[in-house]
Amino acid sequence: MDTQRAHWFKSSYSGGSGTECVEVADLHPAVGVRDSKQPHGRHLAVQRGAWAGFIASVRLRQL
Repeated sequence: MDTQRAHWFKSSYSGGSGTECVEVADLHPAVGVRDSKQPHGRHLAVQRGAWAGFIASVRLRQL
């Protein structure tokens, strides 16, 4: 997939100070993760199940 044309959006779990911004995109069949300060740099592509597990873990820690 052309990641430059993917719809990237800031994760709702990014920090509020403006310094820790993570963007995610649906790169079917994977989920893309990148640093919003370097949108043309490298990104991670993780399996959907791994991403769902990560998000579930983050949610548990916020309770």
